[in-house]
Amino acid sequence: MRGQVVLSLVVVIVVIMSVIGILLITTYNGIVKSEKAVEEAKAQIETVLQRRLDLIPNLVETVKGYAQHEREVLIAVTKARGDAQDILQKIEKKKSLSKEDMQGLATSQSTLTKTLKTLFALVENYPDLKASTNFLALQDQLEGTENRISVARQRYNYEVRIFNSKISTFPGVIIAPMFGFTEKASFEAKEEAGEPVKVKF
Repeated sequence: MRGQVVLSLVVVIVVIMSVIGILLITTYNGIVKSEKAVEEAKAQIETVLQRRLDLIPNLVETVKGYAQHEREVLIAVTKARGDAQDILQKIEKKKSLSKEDMQGLATSQSTLTKTLKTLFALVENYPDLKASTNFLALQDQLEGTENRISVARQRYNYEVRIFNSKISTFPGVIIAPMFGFTEKASFEAKEEAGEPVKVKF
């Protein structure tokens, strides 16, 4: 009789440990998958931001051909692009981004957006430039890229919300610290960069 009680107790303990083990494995795997989704979304943001940066030198050269004496604006755009490129290269090397990283990225993109708005306002004074085939093609590409940036930022923030929710609710709140998972920062655009640059006239 006593042996049966001990055996039953052992079976109960084994079942409880199995359930805990399955819960641990399932939760850990869910957090890892969510972290991978955040990393993929981060890579997509980097790709579209890089595409935007790659368009700017051609845009500056095209405008320069028509508006050579507008040096200040062209220099400001070039500098803002260089600063944004530096920040982007720094975050590309990181697996996880801090709030400071995201603030730096948002600030550099905001500054770039402001200078681009100034550039496109300047173009209003040059009808030949506005009608240039090269400029119109770049304008369309930039507008498409701005839309992609917005979509990529939304997707990234969505994946970050899911990840942060998983590590801050039970049982993730217990498991996450054991494996070094910490909250991830969202990519909140600065007010000036909240809307895409309007490039249509």
